[in-house]
Amino acid sequence: MEEMTKKIAIRVSGLKKVYKLYNKPSDRLKEAFGFKRGGVKEHYALNGIDMEIFQGETVGIIGTNGSGKSTILKIITGVVNPTAGKVEVDGRISALLELGAGFNMEYNGIENVYLNGTMMGFSEKEIDERLPEILRFADIGDYVYQPVKTYSSGMFVRLAFAVAINIEPEILIVDEALSVGDVFFQAKCYQKFEEFKKQGKTIVFVSHDLSSISKYCDRVYLLNQGNLLGEGKPKEMIDAFKQVLAGQYEVEDGKEDVIDSALNPELLEYGTKQAEITEFYIADEKNMKTTAVIKGSSFTIRMRVKFYERIAAPIFAFTFKNIKGTEITGTNSMVEKAFLEPVEAGEEKEISFTQTMSLQGGEYLLSLGVTGYNGSDFQVYHRLYDVLNVTVVSDKDTVGFFDMNSRVTVETISRRGEKVIPYRQEA
Repeated sequence: MEEMTKKIAIRVSGLKKVYKLYNKPSDRLKEAFGFKRGGVKEHYALNGIDMEIFQGETVGIIGTNGSGKSTILKIITGVVNPTAGKVEVDGRISALLELGAGFNMEYNGIENVYLNGTMMGFSEKEIDERLPEILRFADIGDYVYQPVKTYSSGMFVRLAFAVAINIEPEILIVDEALSVGDVFFQAKCYQKFEEFKKQGKTIVFVSHDLSSISKYCDRVYLLNQGNLLGEGKPKEMIDAFKQVLAGQYEVEDGKEDVIDSALNPELLEYGTKQAEITEFYIADEKNMKTTAVIKGSSFTIRMRVKFYERIAAPIFAFTFKNIKGTEITGTNSMVEKAFLEPVEAGEEKEISFTQTMSLQGGEYLLSLGVTGYNGSDFQVYHRLYDVLNVTVVSDKDTVGFFDMNSRVTVETISRRGEKVIPYRQEA
């Protein structure tokens, strides 16, 4: 693209977004009534970001969780207002951020198509023209005449995606939305993505699947802790991102801000508190605390438990869920036959679960627990639900929840039925 012919589709200038973090709900209430602020600190989700995205480009935004990727997309699409700075957009935007956010669960599929189309600024006639393609793309059959509340999660996202992607936008904003549905629907999504590129549409793309970033993007911006670290070709920025992951807590203000940003502010916990989880974190293969793990690398979940009473045989556990709440994997010390001993009151234990990360690239929620049996009765001493947001960063995503790490062999058969010219995948 010649320099003189480039036209700006999106310009972001000096963008800042500040959130106030309160130690407890009463601190928020005190501030609302004008009292002197106490337990509050400011968190910069974005700290003076400048970006220029040109018409016809596909631009990726990468970074760990808490880096500001989704925040900047929400500001560009008008979902969130910035604290400071300016955003200029030239072109009609379709955003694949929170699929189905505008759906009415009591309406059927057809009614929701018209509802969403109207919200996007289309007339009834324009929606009429697009309806056949939307229904063909969603491919949920007669369920379009049923209330959306009766849909499976798969049908829901198929319809929501079909509505969002078939309104002929000039700018497409995508946040991890191409991995919805089954493998056949994902193939359709990527074909549509390719169509958009060939038609010269502008695409802004956020994903933890680095292979997709590398394949589709012309340029990539790298964010970390709300700051812009760099901009350049995909390979250059992906290499820089991996360096950030290897030593991310030495960047800017240190590790606590990153860890805090991944903690669930609305933590659900319960239990008898005869034992209590007092500390927890994830460590990468270099034993550094992290909230982002590279797929294929070794990582360790650690938690410290304090015991207030004697417990005959405590069980320590963890579980990973996806952001839809589906339990993906997990284990505990009893299943692993790792610890079957009594613990006395006043003791502390540090528990480590070490494994290779095989989950696909994306966001996951970690839950932790310490339980046990009192005779035949199951007891929960302390359980932390969805306590930590963990990012898995991948340069190869397969189908489904996890990667079976298959090795591929392809051999040519000669006309005489002999195997010749063997090809084997490198280890």
